[in-house]
Order: sequence, then structure tokens, then C-alpha cells
Amino acid sequence: MINYRIIPLDPNAHLFQVEMTLLKPNPVQQLSLPAWLPGSYMVRDFAKNIIDLQAKDEKDNSLTLEQLDKQTWAVLGNGHELHLSYRVYAWDLSVRTAHLDSRHGFFNGSSVFLAAKGFEASEHKLEICAPDGERFTSWRLATAMTRASGDDFAFGSFTAASYDELIDHPVEMGDFSLGSFEAGGVRHDVVLNGRHLCCMERLCQDLKAICDYQVALFGTPAPFERYLFMTTVLDNGFGGLEHRASTALMCSRKDLPLSMTAEVNKDYRTYLSLCSHEYFHSWNVKRIKPAAFVPYKLDSESYTEQLWAYEGITSYYDDFLTFRAGLVDEASYLEMLSQTMTRVQRSRGRFIQSLKDSSFNAWTKFYKQDENADNAIISYYTKGALFALYLDLTLRLETQGQYNLDHLMRALWQEFGLTGRGTDNDSHQRIVERLLGRNCDDIFSFLSRTDDIPLAPLLAQFGVALNLRASSGQQDLGGAAPTGLKLSLGAKFKAETMGLRLTSVSQGGAAHRAGLSAGDLLLAADNLQVTAQFEQLLQNYHEGETLTLHWFRRDELMTGELPLLAAPLDTVSLSITQAELAARWLTR
Repeated sequence: MINYRIIPLDPNAHLFQVEMTLLKPNPVQQLSLPAWLPGSYMVRDFAKNIIDLQAKDEKDNSLTLEQLDKQTWAVLGNGHELHLSYRVYAWDLSVRTAHLDSRHGFFNGSSVFLAAKGFEASEHKLEICAPDGERFTSWRLATAMTRASGDDFAFGSFTAASYDELIDHPVEMGDFSLGSFEAGGVRHDVVLNGRHLCCMERLCQDLKAICDYQVALFGTPAPFERYLFMTTVLDNGFGGLEHRASTALMCSRKDLPLSMTAEVNKDYRTYLSLCSHEYFHSWNVKRIKPAAFVPYKLDSESYTEQLWAYEGITSYYDDFLTFRAGLVDEASYLEMLSQTMTRVQRSRGRFIQSLKDSSFNAWTKFYKQDENADNAIISYYTKGALFALYLDLTLRLETQGQYNLDHLMRALWQEFGLTGRGTDNDSHQRIVERLLGRNCDDIFSFLSRTDDIPLAPLLAQFGVALNLRASSGQQDLGGAAPTGLKLSLGAKFKAETMGLRLTSVSQGGAAHRAGLSAGDLLLAADNLQVTAQFEQLLQNYHEGETLTLHWFRRDELMTGELPLLAAPLDTVSLSITQAELAARWLTR
């Protein structure tokens, strides 16, 4: 058994103290911290936050520590027990690592607990202590880890059957709001940390609808005995990370419902879809997972071509299940899907990078995006969701409604999720071929191609029209058609005091042809200062004209000619044309 003790040592300095005891260690015992954590495919080097690592034996004698690489140490000359102590700097307000201040504490185990090589499969015991001080007496603790001592939501002791389990149960502590509901025969708890006015009863009611639907989709029993939603509420925040029996989320205050009768507006439906997404991962990636992740190898990158399936299919279901659970109507769902399609349509990188390539290179190209991302890459989330839609509609159409994407997911659950086997690159295709009774190379070739997935003719057979129009501006995310722009700058920007700071430039667009680049500060057009309304003012000109521009690139004043080009048709609007046909897809 390996024992850990973690203490919020100094919230003002953002320091956790960690103590670790290993009985009967190896003569040369290696210890390491993961380089990444499951669900977030980028090397994060958590070990950089370890401070003052010390090792002693059972007699309190200091032992020699030798650092082998950026995240691995060896302890020499061990006795019958090895005692380690260190501090962890926790000031990353995200769902991925650790954060501690006077308002709350949060950590993923992968960023705070060293692993003992050779003992990863041993039982791990964890004691979580409350911070000292009168102002912390109201703090509670939330985690889905198996409790060994203490009341629910109290500080105490916990157990995990392995290191993998230990780091798959994030911990939230603080003076948080708490709600509970039952779904699929399982208790679900909801924790909201941060200032908010959320109607917890309403939130629990809506989450229950989503969770009940998902458990029924895969079949009972649920793959966990208890589930925990943990959300940090901020003025402006968004994010989520799945775990085996919980999820860590971030949202904005405006995303939460204020009453039992509040409408499901765009902000709230975004939060519900986020919860739906992470909950769906309880099956699709936490238990059904690529063979490359069985087991996880957390010391370096683990490459797979299959993230299109694990994030893309999940991204299709997250919005779709808020509709099927009865929380949004058809029009709202089609608007949500239109926005996903628009994000793909506006990415020129879809002609450069395939879904398989996007999945494989998530570690660098997707998770380390720069100002050229829209020109060079495609998201396996968004285009993966469109491929999932393509699969769903194809299954429904070719089998006259006998099969759909749900049947693929249930088969994956039975054959891989419940058995612990990882999926191969062709596992999804093999199951679809069984359902359709034919070779499906034509369908799955879209995973390695860079042309658009032909969704418009397929949607038409379900009574849904896909229309492309010009954007009405940077706030136009897709959906119901406002008046589009006639002319486009071909760049994204944010307003500053002196002009417009370009954040990205679309290759082939007007800004690109004028010589503008991301980071430039556009000052004037036609000898007039530009403002946030510049793109709207362009509509007063005519296609084919040019405007003289002046801009700063760093401290150098530059000039160029902006050709006025027609705005691209890159915004999607979906509408139902035949309700009877649409009902073959849009059913509760």
C-alpha cells in the first residue's frame, strides 16, 4: 500500500504540501509525475510545479535523490520505508492541473501525486486535510473517490485500487453549493464553486434528464456507483475534462439558470451541452477507448488516429442529446448544429488536414494552435461531429430506420467497453459494416480525405435544407440567416484604442492579399481611422475597388492596397422543409 497525505498548506501562496509513504520500496526506487493527463492531449510537464522534494527512511535519515529527467527521480539506499515530502505550486485556474487560494482548492491527482515505479497496481490510500484557520471552517470537500473515513463532503481518507484510479478522481474543496439527484438508479451530486445565483433545483432537474437518457442509451447498470459534476463558476469561463465517475467543468455565471422557469437560452444550452459531452465520455473514452490508451502511458505522448471517434462522436451527441432529452426544441438544436457546421466551413484547414491526421497530431497542432490554425488544421471535435452525423443519417437511411448511431455505440460498449479491450483503427468501420451488411470503405474514406463530407444531399432526404450564406460579422456563429455582408476583410480582429488588432488572417482573403498579418495593428483605411465597425463600413464600397491601408507591424508603419472581395459563403443555416421526413431523424 502507498499512503499519501495532502494539505492545503498556504492558500495565499498557492501551495499544497504532499507527503508520501511507501512500504518496502525497491533498493533503487524510481518516482515520477505524469507528463499529461487523459482527455487532454498535450504534454504539460506537471513536475515543473514540484518544490523542495525530500526523501527519508523510517528512522528519519535523509536519502539521496537523483533526478533522472524532467519528471523522474530515483531514491538510493532505501530502508523498510520510504517517506517523501514536497510542495506543489497550484495556480492554474483550469480543469487540468491544480489551483489553490483563499476561496477554494482543486487538483487532479496527475499534477500532485508522484507515482512509485513498480507499485502502480498497488492499493493507494489518500488523506486530504483541511486548511488551517478560522476562515476555512466552512470548507467542504467533493470527490468521487471511494471514501474510507469521514462524512460525505467532509475532509477525510480515501482509497484507490491503483495509481490510475487515484489520479482519475479530481478533488474540489471550498465553500461550495451542492445539489443532488438520482439518474439511472445512481446518485449524482452537483457542486458549484464560485459566486453565482444559480437555481440548483432547476439545474439538477435538467441534468437528470440528460443523464437518464444517456444511461438508457447504453443500457443499465451505469458504469459507476456514484457520479459528481464539479463546476467552477467564473465571470467568463468554459471548459471540461472527463473522469471515470466525475467531471471537472468551468462556466460563466450567465450560463446558469436563475429560476425554475428560466428559458434554455443560448448560454444555458451551451453549459448543458458541455455537461452532456463530459458525461457521455463516461462510456466513450473512459471505458470504450483506443488500444493505444490500454493502458495509458503518461510519461510521453500516446498517438492514435481515433480521436475523431472519441471527441467527434461525443461532440455530435452532446447537443443532440440535449434535444432528445427534451431540453431544447428542434429549432434550437438545428441552430446548434448549424454553428458546428459553420466552424468547419470557416476553416480552410479542412482542405489541408484529414480527420485521422488531426487526431494523430492533436499533441502539437490542435493543442498548440497559433494564429495560422484556421488555415492549416481542422478540429477532430467539429469535423468529427459532422462525420458522426454522416454515419447516423447513413445508417438510418440505408436500413429504413432499423439502425442508427446508437446501435454503433451500444455495440462498442458491449465489445470493448465492458471487456476492457481497446479499439483498433478499423473497429468502428467493422461494426458499421455489420449493421449495413456491406463494405463501407466509401464512408470511412472521409477519415483520410480532405474534401467536404456530402451532408447536404443526405440531410435533404430527412427533410432538412442546408443553406450557405455570407456572415453578418464576427458575432455571427451560424444558424438563422441575418443579412450577410457583401464584402469581407478576410481576417479576425479585436478593437483597440488606435485601431484593429488582427488575430488571424485567412489565406486568399482580402487582408492576406493586402499584405496584412496576424498581430498587425490596422490604423487607417482611405486615410480615415478604422474602428470596430470597419467591416460594416466596407459595405458602402463596391466589389473590385481598392482601399489604401496603413498599419503598424511591431513599430514599423506599413501601407498596402486592400482589394474589396465578395464575402465568402461560409455560414450554415439549417431549416426543416418536410416535417414528416425530419421526424425520421429528429425524434425524442
